[in-house]
Amino acid sequence: MAREGFWDDIDAANKANQRMKTLTAKLANYRRLERAAQDVATLMEMAEEENDESLLSEIAAEYTAFEKNVEALRLSTLLKGPYDGCNAVLSLHAGAGGTEAQDWVSLLYRMYCRYCENQGYTVKELDYLDGEEAGIKNVTFEVQGDSAYGYLKAEKGVHRLVRMSPFDSSGRRHTSFASLDVTPIFDDDTNHVEIDMDDVRVDTYRASGAGGQHVNKTSSAIRLTHLPTGIVVQCQNERSQLQNKEVAMRMLKGKLVELQEREHEEHMAQIKGEMKRIEWGSQIRSYVFQPYTMVKDHRTGVEDGNIQAVMDGELDEFINAYLVQS
Repeated sequence: MAREGFWDDIDAANKANQRMKTLTAKLANYRRLERAAQDVATLMEMAEEENDESLLSEIAAEYTAFEKNVEALRLSTLLKGPYDGCNAVLSLHAGAGGTEAQDWVSLLYRMYCRYCENQGYTVKELDYLDGEEAGIKNVTFEVQGDSAYGYLKAEKGVHRLVRMSPFDSSGRRHTSFASLDVTPIFDDDTNHVEIDMDDVRVDTYRASGAGGQHVNKTSSAIRLTHLPTGIVVQCQNERSQLQNKEVAMRMLKGKLVELQEREHEEHMAQIKGEMKRIEWGSQIRSYVFQPYTMVKDHRTGVEDGNIQAVMDGELDEFINAYLVQS
């Protein structure tokens, strides 16, 4: 940054500055862990020298917190994928179940917003469609933060809800489904993939929804359809049609790169003779509200009976288990 001419290219300089901030934050976190380890060791020495058992509870608490932070740092080193450091775009879609499924999408959207808040991530809503009676039919949002895609890719798949439906006057138990799609999102000047605009159909429309921020008075919302692959992306929450198109293009690039990665994985699986199918739409987790409470991840076997904590965004145990297994 001290090099002559560094700031002549503002965009490149800003990216380098952001990269520096990311590395500085990681180093600062490591230094904090070093100090925490020294503090725990000092407490243990004091307790031993003074034969003071009253310090044991404090030592246990400090060590537990230290161990948790070390594990989080260790897991972060597992994020070595080419796109793990990117921001992410998440899209939730209601599946079978009508109003119940649309309400389930709204609960999941809240859950992921809470998770992002806990992680210090920023959530930016891109597209939103209200449910017919309640809930959300589909919502797309960008998550900005260090390694957002690296962590949130663990959540991609179908999420299953079992509960006594508040929309059923008979109080019967219902099963509903919602799908979550997670893709990396790149800078506007990314060279990861080239898109021929002759292959893209651009449609404009008015934003839909119940009102407020979800509705525009002009046809500024954008839908892009990549004809060769059939991939569709849309954005409606930016201020202008041009901004919506720019965001949609970034989303489309991310989906095309992800498609390339998936095809590569399938090809490698065939070469290796693996019998395991790569199913991006398979059910990954079940959330049971009644007659008992349980969240179970079907890929890792992790279970948690505190469903309220999970719905409040405490997803670390599920995401961490996925990263370790992967």
